[in-house]
Amino acid sequence: MKHASMAFRRPPVRSMAFALTLLAGLPALAGEPRWPQPAPAPAVQPDMQAPVPTRRRQTTADFRAPAASVCSDMPRMREVPDPDPQPPERVREIPTLVGKVPHRMELREMAPPPPPPAPMIAADAVAARASEVRDAPAASPPPAVRRPATPVTAGVVDDNADFGSFRQFLQRHPEAARLGRDVSVRQRLRVVDAQGRPVPDAEVAVSAANGARMWARTDAGGQAWLHLNAFDDRDSASYRVDVRRAGQQAQAQLRRGQKDALEVRLPAAAATPRARLDLVFMVDATGSMSDEIDKLRASLRDIVRGIEQLPSRPDVCLGLVTYRDRGDAYFVRSWDLTGNVAAFQQVLDGVRAGGGGDMPEAMNEAFAHAVQALHWRGPATTRLLVSLADAPPHMDYPPPHYD
Repeated sequence: MKHASMAFRRPPVRSMAFALTLLAGLPALAGEPRWPQPAPAPAVQPDMQAPVPTRRRQTTADFRAPAASVCSDMPRMREVPDPDPQPPERVREIPTLVGKVPHRMELREMAPPPPPPAPMIAADAVAARASEVRDAPAASPPPAVRRPATPVTAGVVDDNADFGSFRQFLQRHPEAARLGRDVSVRQRLRVVDAQGRPVPDAEVAVSAANGARMWARTDAGGQAWLHLNAFDDRDSASYRVDVRRAGQQAQAQLRRGQKDALEVRLPAAAATPRARLDLVFMVDATGSMSDEIDKLRASLRDIVRGIEQLPSRPDVCLGLVTYRDRGDAYFVRSWDLTGNVAAFQQVLDGVRAGGGGDMPEAMNEAFAHAVQALHWRGPATTRLLVSLADAPPHMDYPPPHYD
């Protein structure tokens, strides 16, 4: 899965960062026992005999499957309340700085120092100075400064392509262990059809003999990354891999530690229905993001027009998730997927930047809500998340859950 990337603001450079995330790690649909119906709430069974306390064995799905068949006619807004209404210690923004305060600091209201005593000036000097001021020409106002129009730019960081750097990021933030699972071990799976072409959005179930299971979906390139330690606390030597797509099924064995990617071939060519694209924008709506939000607002119709002009002419649905932080006017808001571009533009026009204070924001909570709570469409849909942000997530908040 390609992780969200972000661009940090470094004055005086100002840019807009798009981060593209293919939502490949979504759950499988219901069916036979190997493809269980996802539970409505997290249901991860801990193994009391696990040698490492932080390792867990997952046997049931703890996520929601993309099962919607159509988009809504109108955007529907939901608000995620702050899980901890007690506002944390915040840092007051300094308006004269570009961006946000880079670290916490204590700001106290200080009484201004007393002015120094005025120097003694002769009376004739005062009269001469007054005459100069009276006879001086009126100063013209400074010319208005116009910012040049800048195009929307994109920056993409693929953590799977540089996995070592991603692991170093996690090591620099030990509190990240609270947010997820052990991803240190990973192996790649490729799903192809009878002609060797990648099969996107194929459902994948991986199971060990001890009952540990995980579920995933292949991305647009027909691949999925399998993090074995994230669901199996017993370090099984091999796993059964089941793949299905559009009525076609295949099975293979995955050996732990094998260097080559496991390739699973479906017995028939993949069907090619009309392409469908679910496109969700996840936007940091704190005070420093005003310029980026303006650029997205002005670029939306061009983005949609470019998608509609692709050779496959995909059926497009749009969604929006905005977030700020604890203690702000709101925590996380979302507008569910809709095919009504004009109505979505009106929603986007109403988004305003505000709040914030400390550098990190509620990005993890917004991402969990976007993936798990929106009504993504089901099979044969490309699901794409575009993240606009200029600050990292809060790593010290409890693990986010969707409702």
